[in-house]
Amino acid sequence: MNSRFDGKVALVTGAASGIGRMGARLFAREGAKVVVATGSNVTGGEETVRLIKEAGGEAAFVQCDVSNEVDVKAMVGECARLYGRLDYAFNNAGIGPDGVRVPVAKIVECPEEIWDRTLDVNLKGVFLCLKHEMQQMMDQGEGGAIVNTSSIGALKPVPGFCAYSSSKSGLTALTKTAALEGGEYGIRVNTILPGPTQNTLLFKYLTSTDPDVRGHMEGEIPLHRIGYPEDMAETVIWLCSDVASFITGQSLPVDGGMTAH
Repeated sequence: MNSRFDGKVALVTGAASGIGRMGARLFAREGAKVVVATGSNVTGGEETVRLIKEAGGEAAFVQCDVSNEVDVKAMVGECARLYGRLDYAFNNAGIGPDGVRVPVAKIVECPEEIWDRTLDVNLKGVFLCLKHEMQQMMDQGEGGAIVNTSSIGALKPVPGFCAYSSSKSGLTALTKTAALEGGEYGIRVNTILPGPTQNTLLFKYLTSTDPDVRGHMEGEIPLHRIGYPEDMAETVIWLCSDVASFITGQSLPVDGGMTAH
């Protein structure tokens, strides 16, 4: 195990699979104690903890619906109870239309409940996490680093993703506001905007419902490959590390150049 984050504590939401799971594992790789948080996928969250412990790291699981403030406050409180502090947070929990769990629907067809649930998780959920994570860091008085997960959909909306793109676009302003308010406390807040990422449920379901999707995505990416969860998670680790200590309030595409068009 490395020790770049030795003695530090990281919280990762949406850590049952994909980018969140990889982020949790990399925080542990760097020596941090990790609180793994998921909503309904308890089995996936517990598996993430098992993988971290198997590799020699320290982790604990907390179930949390990020759209519920009672849950979020309890989650952050559990970090402090278990490990005495909170140094890093990766607010990764989110939902989006994948054609299986959430329908792809144009504005005139989008059910109100899909709009509400998407904004509740993707935007309100990050707001609630920031609210309680930042307060914990302020109380500690030692700064901290937070990274939110947005999407290139915030910059390149596509038909059928109205609620998703709107929620992710909102994270840009929320991140900048949090960075401005956290600056005097030494709290840095940034956002990553992942491009298409394989080995995630969103990618799996999107490509299963339309076999042409993968090829279309690869054709839009200058590097001509689909990203991996490791690409996104390593960026999170970098943003939280001291080498990025002068970076805050930024929204960074991690997309193989897809948004350069």
